[in-house]
Amino acid sequence: MGLNLEYLDGQTPLDEDEKEGLLIKAIATRGELDEFEQQNIEQAIAWTLRRSFKAETILTEEFIRDVHKKMYSDVWQWAGDFRTTNKNIGVDKWQIPIELRSLLDDAKYWLDNTTYSADEMAVRFKHRIVSIHCFANGNGRHSRLMADIIIEKIFKQPVFTWGAANLVKQGDTRKAYLTAIRAADAGDIKPLITFARS
Repeated sequence: MGLNLEYLDGQTPLDEDEKEGLLIKAIATRGELDEFEQQNIEQAIAWTLRRSFKAETILTEEFIRDVHKKMYSDVWQWAGDFRTTNKNIGVDKWQIPIELRSLLDDAKYWLDNTTYSADEMAVRFKHRIVSIHCFANGNGRHSRLMADIIIEKIFKQPVFTWGAANLVKQGDTRKAYLTAIRAADAGDIKPLITFARS
């Protein structure tokens, strides 16, 4: 039967080879996949809540991969691995390590020089990493968790609410989120910062 997925606006389709990495073969629909992924993500969130992380740990490729692996390793064999195919969004697959290194260097500079407010730094990081699109799946959710980790662990401030809705489901909140992302893509980060705290 195989995995039959319908994609919402803003979601990146998986290639057939990537679908083969599904660890729970009984999953056949988007709803089932979302449910199992959410269970895994909640475990990852609990993992972050129980630990203290310093900026020098968070702002590394290893940590970024580890967070993705914690979020998806019960569902996807390739969790934590950079994508090996090009997508409808993101940099070329070969550019992922280079662009990620540039983002991490920029984020360290922002932090060391107080370039932005705490919220703006975390949201800018979120926007850049989702634009790179490091992984085959889960980049939006991963980028939001990374922003939450940055704001909570580095700046000791409350995590973002992200519209207080499930952004994986179609609806007004998802539309507002995508509108804010597109504004950030065009150079205006303010709507995404506002949305993150809505």
